[in-house]
Amino acid sequence: MTINALSSLVAPAAVLYLLLTLDQGERRRIPGLCLILIVASAVMGALQASGATFDNPLINESVGFVSGNFANRNHFALFLAMGCLLAPVWAFLNGRRPGWRASAALGLIMVFALEILASGSRAGLLVGALALAVAPLIVWRGVKTVFAGQPRWIFVALISAAAAVVVIAVLLSISADRAESINRALVIDPGQDMRGRGLPVVLAMIRDYFPWGSGLGGFDPIFRLHEPLGLLKPTYFNHAHNDLIEIVLDTGVFGLLILIAGMGWWAWAGVRAWRGGARQVLPRLGATMLSLVIIASVFDYPARTPMIMAMMVIAAVWLGERPEERGSFTLPDTGQHL
Repeated sequence: MTINALSSLVAPAAVLYLLLTLDQGERRRIPGLCLILIVASAVMGALQASGATFDNPLINESVGFVSGNFANRNHFALFLAMGCLLAPVWAFLNGRRPGWRASAALGLIMVFALEILASGSRAGLLVGALALAVAPLIVWRGVKTVFAGQPRWIFVALISAAAAVVVIAVLLSISADRAESINRALVIDPGQDMRGRGLPVVLAMIRDYFPWGSGLGGFDPIFRLHEPLGLLKPTYFNHAHNDLIEIVLDTGVFGLLILIAGMGWWAWAGVRAWRGGARQVLPRLGATMLSLVIIASVFDYPARTPMIMAMMVIAAVWLGERPEERGSFTLPDTGQHL
């Protein structure tokens, strides 16, 4: 199981290696390519939401749920929330005039938001709402540049109209009883949820195995050793559904120190990105994408999914960039008149 856990790092390692081999022109295509991947997953989710049932032989999913190409609807909702961030960045990246991209981005954001509601993911409601709130802030300066010289009321009216369209679409979904995420949040008692009931057992296991940890990849069989009779059920508890806690359980003090170091770098680089200039769009996007993964990890284990691993690597590379230092004093390309 530990070897299997180690082997799962092949996906993010490959993405990191390939990213480092790209030139700047190729890197500029990455946001659009990531958005295409999310759209493809959303198309599959839309088919599932329409009532089409199909069993994906490559994943251990629950047939009939809206989860796209993921086995877990929480991971699918997180993926869509990342799409809500990527769509406006793709439209306004590098200060370009969005043209048709603005309408396409707004349409994609509506689709992503509706599918998050249809997925039944309660964690997805949280990360989706945060993505919708932060996305305009990431591209705010780019949007203002596009409307520079126009009357202020035009800018305010268009932004308000775009927000109203998304809100109306969400309200229509709720009124049509297609917002499964909201239904689950209102109906299910969190105290009876297995995540909450299993948390005291997991905390006790951390105390028992600290400081060395129980070992990577072995949560399922080790939890069965500690599982009380009151938690027995036909299905098994495959993870702690709080990845931050499970990392400490698996790896002890060593994993805790690495986790603190990683979170510290994310916080420092994120503050630097948000305090930077107008060219910090991709670093801000990367910081926000990682923020969504961290929040989702409090309720689930999205970072153990290869697709989310790949998106985290891309987000981290974006966060580590210093756009203001690149190309500030470069001469024009060969053949261009001075």
